[in-house]
Amino acid sequence: MKILRTIGMAALLAVVVAGTALGAASVNLGTAGSFAVLAGTTITNTGATTITGDVGVDPGTAVTGFTTVTLSGAQHVADAVALQAKNDLMTAYNDAAGATPVNQVPTELGGTTLKPGVYASATLGLTGTLTLDGAGVYIFQSASTLITASNSAVALINGASACDVYWQVGSSATLGTTTSFNGTIMALTSIALQTGATLEGRALARNGAVTLDHNTITSSSCATPSPTAKPSTSPTAQPSTSTSAAGITQPPTDSVGTTPAAVTEPVPMALLMLLVVASIGWVWSIRYVAMRSRRRG
Repeated sequence: MKILRTIGMAALLAVVVAGTALGAASVNLGTAGSFAVLAGTTITNTGATTITGDVGVDPGTAVTGFTTVTLSGAQHVADAVALQAKNDLMTAYNDAAGATPVNQVPTELGGTTLKPGVYASATLGLTGTLTLDGAGVYIFQSASTLITASNSAVALINGASACDVYWQVGSSATLGTTTSFNGTIMALTSIALQTGATLEGRALARNGAVTLDHNTITSSSCATPSPTAKPSTSPTAQPSTSTSAAGITQPPTDSVGTTPAAVTEPVPMALLMLLVVASIGWVWSIRYVAMRSRRRG
């Protein structure tokens, strides 16, 4: 009987651990969560761009082309708020980079459907539509770049939310023209949104620039309240300003594209092994009970 209890407990433990391995933990952005755009060196804009959320840069001080930007949020240039947000971004970036269990995926994400989890590749690209299916956290890890082709899209269905999608990029990210993208992009170097690209989420670059061109970016659906700006000690820093944008039409939270041709739901290797152990334990427990019954009979 002791052997039976041991086998049963092992099987139960394997099933419980396997269940916890199904989901990834959310990424805590800290004060960076209120920012729609955050850069290390410069923020450059061309044409009519709409930004809902805060904008900040640190340690750089260059913000150009904002006379044609409709900003609903605060602007922080090399002040204490921007500095704290950059520090929190570094922590969040490292958390996302270390998230597990990891599913290895090919570079091309177009035409696939993914469930919540952690997905990694040397580089990530998107041509067509990537569909994220179901509520939960999605973390994408690219050791190098993230590049989308023109007219590409990240579609959200069955409760998937842009607030729970994170893109950790080891170098730079580029969203092609008229791309419809979802999630928080955290790039080590730079982020470029080409003409007409839209982002439901955040463009957060740790060390380099964020470049905009006739874009719409909104983080309002999951942003934390804007922190109170503190006086800046930097002689070159511009004062924090807040420009209200009345009558801004918010883009929808979910962007649903065409149904992809293929469905990819990779199973983590650790989870697969745990399920195998649980199955073996279950089979042996049944055989043990049967053997005991025969002996008694």
